[in-house]
Amino acid sequence: MTAVELHPLALSFQVASVATLLSLLVGLPLAWLLARRRLAGTDFWTVVVLLPMVLPPTVLGYYLLLLIGRSGPLGQVSEALGFGRLVFTPTAAVIAAFVASIPFLIRAAQAGFEQVDPTYEEAARTLGRSEWAIAVTVTLPLAWRAILAGIALAFARAVGEFGATVMVAGSIPGRTRTGSVAIYDAVQAGRMNDAHLLALLLTLTTAGALLLLTRLGRGRGW
Repeated sequence: MTAVELHPLALSFQVASVATLLSLLVGLPLAWLLARRRLAGTDFWTVVVLLPMVLPPTVLGYYLLLLIGRSGPLGQVSEALGFGRLVFTPTAAVIAAFVASIPFLIRAAQAGFEQVDPTYEEAARTLGRSEWAIAVTVTLPLAWRAILAGIALAFARAVGEFGATVMVAGSIPGRTRTGSVAIYDAVQAGRMNDAHLLALLLTLTTAGALLLLTRLGRGRGW
């Protein structure tokens, strides 16, 4: 296998890293709201969060295609603003990985927030702290292990994303062909040695990233 053929692995980790960062920025506030605020229609929002985890990947990809395709609302906005089309681009791969992985971070972080003893937050309120300051200086530090677990799960899910990615990003060599898609293409073409090596490298590198996050979680003495 040549260095060029290893590009799908590098692309997988680039896409997964960006998707995980977006999941963290979007998912943490949502997890905090679900854990600490009585929202109208809480059951509805819980279903919305969990839905990408249980929908068939092709169904998820189909809905994304309706959303970011050239006739979809986000696709039209992107082209109107001069950013070009979204489908069959690396951006589409990031969107697919983000939507598929964010539920894992939200659920893990929400569980961590719910386990934080409210008395600590009440004590901070008596000192005149704002809700934002309490969330940043009290709740987040106490729930950091669950958040780190959510990051690890979201990253692993983003690295392995396949079905929705194929639907909206396709399999363009050197551009949108991620590791999972490359393995599928190799099997379809009968290149089993390439498939074996790609699968092994993807497994080892993903396991290594998860192990690193686990070690970091155990090593922090907050």
